[in-house]
Amino acid sequence: MSVSVGWMFDLSDKTALVTGAGQNVGAGIASALASQGAHVLINDLLPERAAEVADQVSAAGGSAAPAGFDVTDLDAVQAELAKHPPINILVNNAGNGGAEQMRPKPFREMEPAEWDSPIEVNLRGVLNCVHAVINPMVEAGWGRIITISSGAGSAGVGIGVAPYSAGKGGGLGFMRSLALENAQFGVTANSVALGLMDNTAGGDYTEHLARGIPVKRLGTPADIGAICVYLVSEEASWITGQTINVNGGSITS
Repeated sequence: MSVSVGWMFDLSDKTALVTGAGQNVGAGIASALASQGAHVLINDLLPERAAEVADQVSAAGGSAAPAGFDVTDLDAVQAELAKHPPINILVNNAGNGGAEQMRPKPFREMEPAEWDSPIEVNLRGVLNCVHAVINPMVEAGWGRIITISSGAGSAGVGIGVAPYSAGKGGGLGFMRSLALENAQFGVTANSVALGLMDNTAGGDYTEHLARGIPVKRLGTPADIGAICVYLVSEEASWITGQTINVNGGSITS
């Protein structure tokens, strides 16, 4: 796995944690950070998936190690990170839309158990990971935090995703507050809100989705990896508290 880039940001002295990096967007982010010299901890709920991506990044010439843990378990997060160098870069990518994305129904028909997972992963997981790394970042006088969000965090996107939208929206607000609290210490916090990504099986359905996007294609992991590399660089030190929409023009505000 590799990401071909025409620029170079020096991340060679940084250790990054990318959650939910065992596939798709997370794997693309991890690969991009490693391509710029960062040592990347590949997190996934499934340790074997994390190990596979770590091997792929290493085979491409990057530095990576697997870190299998559940982001909703603060003790597990802290125990795993204690085994590694201090985290300079955190990318909160782990997410869960809940089963109701596949079987949509309005919130009024949902039971509490149906919204627990989207809230726990998309919001509490972000809180847990930030809690585990923020103090060392502040003490070092440098840190970068990105939360991967969605247009659903700021706009209604359909029936059945209200808990997912709540979790993602909470993450957006958290990043803005975190940015204000920690800007003076050299720690930035931003969100990247994704549009439709090319995680489908392809074919006619993918083409149908792409027709509704101004640039006429779905997003790729490399698209997201590129913006994350910039946001964690020294060159982006004046960007904090922002939500960057990366969606091919689907949402412009």
